[in-house]
Amino acid sequence: MCQSSMCCHFSMLCFHSACMSVCPWRDRLTFLSVTCEGQVSAYCNICKFTSRETLSLLKFFIVCMSQKVVDCPVCYLQHLLRQKAGILPSLEDLLFYTIAEGQEKIPAHKFTTALKATGLRTGDPRLKECMEMLKITLKTTSDGALDRHLFKKCVQSNIVLLTQAFRKKFVIPDFQSFTSHVDQIYESAKSLSGGQVADYIPQLAKFSPNLWAVALCTVDGQRYTAGDTKVPFCLQSCVKPLKYAVAVHDHGTEYVHRFIGKEPSGLRFNKLFLDEDDKPHNPMVNAGAIVCTSLLKQGVSNAEKFDYVMNFMKKLAGNEYVGFSNATFQSERLSGDRNFAIGYYLKEKKCFPEGTDMISILDLYFQLCSIEVTCESASVMAATLANGGFCPITGERVLNPEAVRNTLSLMHSCGMYDFSGQFAFHVGLPAKSGVSGGILLVVPNVMGIMCWSPPLDKLGNSVRGIQFCTDLVHLCNFHNYDNLRHFAKKLDPRREGGDQRQQQQQNLEPLDYTSLQKELALTDKVWKKVCPSETDEDSSTTVVYRMENVAERN
Repeated sequence: MCQSSMCCHFSMLCFHSACMSVCPWRDRLTFLSVTCEGQVSAYCNICKFTSRETLSLLKFFIVCMSQKVVDCPVCYLQHLLRQKAGILPSLEDLLFYTIAEGQEKIPAHKFTTALKATGLRTGDPRLKECMEMLKITLKTTSDGALDRHLFKKCVQSNIVLLTQAFRKKFVIPDFQSFTSHVDQIYESAKSLSGGQVADYIPQLAKFSPNLWAVALCTVDGQRYTAGDTKVPFCLQSCVKPLKYAVAVHDHGTEYVHRFIGKEPSGLRFNKLFLDEDDKPHNPMVNAGAIVCTSLLKQGVSNAEKFDYVMNFMKKLAGNEYVGFSNATFQSERLSGDRNFAIGYYLKEKKCFPEGTDMISILDLYFQLCSIEVTCESASVMAATLANGGFCPITGERVLNPEAVRNTLSLMHSCGMYDFSGQFAFHVGLPAKSGVSGGILLVVPNVMGIMCWSPPLDKLGNSVRGIQFCTDLVHLCNFHNYDNLRHFAKKLDPRREGGDQRQQQQQNLEPLDYTSLQKELALTDKVWKKVCPSETDEDSSTTVVYRMENVAERN
């Protein structure tokens, strides 16, 4: 009998070494137990006998009885018999059978399509080895498909990340469902026509009012884009929280706040006004941002300072696009009389560190405002803040926890100009807007978002961006206080299905290979962890797992 025709037959049978009989397991098998020593006990309620089988047959039972791991247990059993170590199937094999859906091969396009559905991109830096091996392997195949051995060869270098993606272990498990909601919110905001493009910086006035883009990146590196997400634009004031984070990362909170306060000003962002201690109110207004610029990489030239900050920005963006618009820099410097006035006022009040060249600092300030990003790269910057300073797509720690916490706190209280209180009230998330039309939004421990559309309201915030953020929080429980007890439920994208309140996460760290292997192969709904006292059949050893209600499941 060929392997394919034997599959269904064997999947319905149970072996007993004592009576040497083969019987339909759905009628005769009461339960299955797995011991620490790697033995399996199968109890037949007709034979009234408990058989203690071998390690290889244990693997067979895991495959056949759970019906969760593979579609062809006979084919898989032959592979397991060749394995020397461990009692669990490898993650590579588990992933292959998950995607293959009973087929012997996986077409490469099916794998990449399924990968994108999880939110991961084929260009994700973490999947570089996998994608390179896939290209090499496909050159050796005639049908563009991968059998189990070729698949394992391609994915083994990135197997933990891929397993987490396909088994819905990411922060947004139903990513396609979630992004379909985001699509609707995006389209709703697109229909808005109010606002004016900023014209006090001539270069900004050249942007079309019809441009509208949203990009998001989760803390697991899941990506979504809609609209004009590849069009470069200048960060403008959206750079303020980022350079403040760099300053705190380098110097610490105490030093930075000798020069800058922490309170909302209640005034326009470009006012010539200081607090009662003759310090700028916070680093999100122009006066505070100019002083913050003076704290960066002191004692070196502007060229070195600029390169230093640019390298930081690139790390925050996971090495995605970060550029510089010289035209905007020149335009801003020529029209920057108000900022020069603020600079001289700060110099008069001795707000700068000793020895600061105020004119040089203003030049650097204008340069940093003229750093270019796209919505896509800026969403990774926001996600790095959401991820506690670790870039989601490179895994590199860019900022220390102190810098991230301080930055998010000030973005929450001071980030949206004179709309900061309203935004904190209605949206309840850290954010920073800029006159180029960007809104950098952070959902802590979940994702970062960049919205961009040039038309601004009277307070200087993107009209479409504000509407998008408001609608997103109206739908999803992302507001800082949405998860209080007894609150009405909103959509929770962090839970599979999205309709239940998120439970407290016990472990925020990524699962390693062994943890995933145990969870996926043994701790499925079929398996229950038990104590020795719960069974009389295996009193001689510790029972680790037992299959319960096998007959009821079939």
